[in-house]
Order: sequence, then structure tokens, then C-alpha cells
Amino acid sequence: MGTTNKENEYSMLKLENQLCFPLYACSKEIIRAYKPFLDEIDLTYTQYITMLVLWEKKEMNVKTLGENLYLDSGTLTPVLKKLESKGLIKRTRSKSDERNLLVSITKEGEALKEKAKDVPSKIGKCVNLSKKEAEELYRLLYMVIENIR
Repeated sequence: MGTTNKENEYSMLKLENQLCFPLYACSKEIIRAYKPFLDEIDLTYTQYITMLVLWEKKEMNVKTLGENLYLDSGTLTPVLKKLESKGLIKRTRSKSDERNLLVSITKEGEALKEKAKDVPSKIGKCVNLSKKEAEELYRLLYMVIENIR
């Protein structure tokens, strides 16, 4: 039985034809795979990616941190409050501009880096891509992000 014009007209509305769906499902599954590893160090995924930036940068303003993580302040603020309550970060107003909120890593936050160092390799084993495949996927995903922005 052949397809009708109506079926062709709406074929892009099939879930299987949506690029967004495998991206969404993949993201959800990867974050789920992270959970047991992050539970061991008492972080959520959003807290973990925040710590990744702070382990590298040590201190930055909240606006820049949000830009690095593609998170708005409404999402980032509760994450920062929780990390601060755990003693992993400190939030302070900039002395040069009181409107500028700075986030810096504490000694406890820096110490957590040692416990977290194996998380990327554990996830890598779950994802099970070759180095070349992972690099290509990374490149394509960031291309999509940049194209959309």
C-alpha cells in the first residue's frame, strides 16, 4: 500500500523523524547513568557540572558561570545555595561592584575533586564509544548548540 500525500505531509511529526528526541533521550539516559557515581560523592548532575567549572576556574561571577553551563539564574541559584550549604563553594559580593556575585571553591570543594576524578572514566565505560567516535559526537553536539544559539 502506498503512502498518501496526507501521510507525507505529516511524516515529520513522527517521533522517529525528530532529531530532538534522541538528543533528549540520550541526555536523560546519560544523566541517569551518572547518578550512582555522583551519589557516592553526594552531588546531583547539575551540582557536578558546576563543580567541574569551579575546579578548573576556582572563582568566577555567577553570570559567567551560568553562561558556561547554559543555565539561567533561576536554575543556577538553588544549585549554588545547595553547594554552599555543603561547604563546597562560597558566594561573595565583588568589592569593586556590589551587583556582581562571585562564586569560589572552598578547600572542601577542592578536596572533593579527588573523589570525583574517576567519574569521567566510569561514564566513558557506560557510553562505550571509541575515542574517535566520542570526539566526533562532541564536535557535532557543540556545532548544534552553536547553530541554535
